[in-house]
Amino acid sequence: MPKVKSIFICQECGRQSPSWLGKCPGCEAWNSFLEKPAGRQQPAAKTASMLAPPQMLSSVKTGEEKRLQTGIGELNRVLGGGIVPGSLALIGGEPGIGKSTLLLQAAANIAASGGRVVYISGEETANQVTLRARRLGISGLNLYLVSETDLEIILEQAGSLQPQMLVVDSIQSVYTPEAETLPGSLNQLRLSTQKLMNWAKTGNCPVFITGHVTKDGTIAGPRVLEHMVDVVLYLEGEPFQAYRILRSVKNRYGSTNEVGIFEMQSEGLLEVSNPSEIFLSERLADTVGSAVVPTLEGSRPLLVEVQALTSPSVFGQPRRVANGIDFNRLLMLTAVLSRRCGFKLGKEDVIVNATGGMRIFEPAADLAIALAIASSYKDHPLHPELTAVGEVGLSGELRAVSRLDRRISEAARLGFKYCIVPERGLKNTRNAQIKLLTASTLKEAIRLGLKQGGPGGA
Repeated sequence: MPKVKSIFICQECGRQSPSWLGKCPGCEAWNSFLEKPAGRQQPAAKTASMLAPPQMLSSVKTGEEKRLQTGIGELNRVLGGGIVPGSLALIGGEPGIGKSTLLLQAAANIAASGGRVVYISGEETANQVTLRARRLGISGLNLYLVSETDLEIILEQAGSLQPQMLVVDSIQSVYTPEAETLPGSLNQLRLSTQKLMNWAKTGNCPVFITGHVTKDGTIAGPRVLEHMVDVVLYLEGEPFQAYRILRSVKNRYGSTNEVGIFEMQSEGLLEVSNPSEIFLSERLADTVGSAVVPTLEGSRPLLVEVQALTSPSVFGQPRRVANGIDFNRLLMLTAVLSRRCGFKLGKEDVIVNATGGMRIFEPAADLAIALAIASSYKDHPLHPELTAVGEVGLSGELRAVSRLDRRISEAARLGFKYCIVPERGLKNTRNAQIKLLTASTLKEAIRLGLKQGGPGGA
């Protein structure tokens, strides 16, 4: 009999090879090639009579789509106002960060309001999920648990219940026999997600899936899942901090700039109504190397403390350490301070930290970071009621930032009396409760911030 030809496919990136390779040339993964028969029969293509006829966009009738409320305000905010029926959402995060807890709470709230919810647990037994539900104070009415990994059985059981929402925890644990590969492989992830997406669109039932993350913080599966789903959420937080931040990085039905703030307690993830006050609750007055910046996370202004420490380097090469801010941004700011402001940081270790486990990546925090470094270098504290916001250019100039009025209003609400802002882009921004100190260069802003007697002095 003729020999059956085979090809080898990498289970991590999908690269094909006529022979087995120990290391994939594409993704550099070891022992990832799996043998498959070549020239497998493809499913029959749809004929023209089976396809839906073309429609003019103006003639498509759409009704007012009512979003499904999760009972968690922060989650609704990140989703854009609630869950869209028929959508497929993916939530990722490190192990133990609270993904399953958040989805179990949302599922319980929807079930308590009268909706039927199916929770698929591929990693835990029904008894283990029940123990967590009791700890969270969840009654479990209208909430159905299925401890299964075969996707065909899962969809069959879920279809018989006709739920309002389906939760799959996690996508790496389920499999479909059609893929003929191990659960968690690239083909399994792609085919399983495709089946779930078709099931969600056909039945107009929203589906939430959780995904594991790799060591660099991205969802496992070379972004295959992120391209297929409608919504991608990341749950972030420091291992030793109680606060969790839910970010939206993809949302076909809302903004991708919104964040939700939670606090992990024994009874589950609790919403934080005033995150700015919590992030500044442990800030001490007259602290050297401390500055406050009004950041903007989507439409929500947040006040975050930035701390800096400069110390003479005991090594030949001075170190730059950035926690919660962009490392390259820190290198740029130290270079500007050295070149444009006369700070001799060439032999100083510079360490910058954003407190509370926050991560600040917008350029509006440049001025506060530079002021914190200058305060530590001069060993002179900033005024405790002073905040600063502005982007720093390579020439030492201060550039305007977006939505300055919202940032200033949040600072005034928390009791700050002064705010250093760029002179450019100030326009008609006014606030009777806070005094705006304008500066056109970083050198001028440092002079205002480190003035003896405070920014309000002579």
